[in-house]
Amino acid sequence: MLAPCEAVVITAWEPAASWVPYDPVTVLAAPVERLISHVAGIDDSLRDIAQLTLDRGVQLAIDAGFNAEGRLVRGRPAHMITVVAEELGADPIVVGARGAGRVEAALLGSVSGSVVAHAKRPVLVVPRHTAT
Repeated sequence: MLAPCEAVVITAWEPAASWVPYDPVTVLAAPVERLISHVAGIDDSLRDIAQLTLDRGVQLAIDAGFNAEGRLVRGRPAHMITVVAEELGADPIVVGARGAGRVEAALLGSVSGSVVAHAKRPVLVVPRHTAT
């Protein structure tokens, strides 16, 4: 369906503070320096994992014949995918459907579903590969 062409592989990662539940008792009880150091360490790990994921995605795209480059972005994945796609004039946006376990996410997954719902560009959703 997509002849090999140019592609930008996007991996978005969220800082720990954006998804860790806020617990005022823990925050107030811990020294601020320790909290900042701990969150920074988590963010470093999250960014490193995202970079590894991006590198693998770029290589898969290259192996499939695309002239691919990667872009690591920080922020909510669905939002960042739509923002970068708009900046690049992507046509189409290609996302995978992985299904996150919830009934409403079973077909698409929360990120792909949100991209489909909010993108201003065509979106191609690739179903999750299942071994038979």
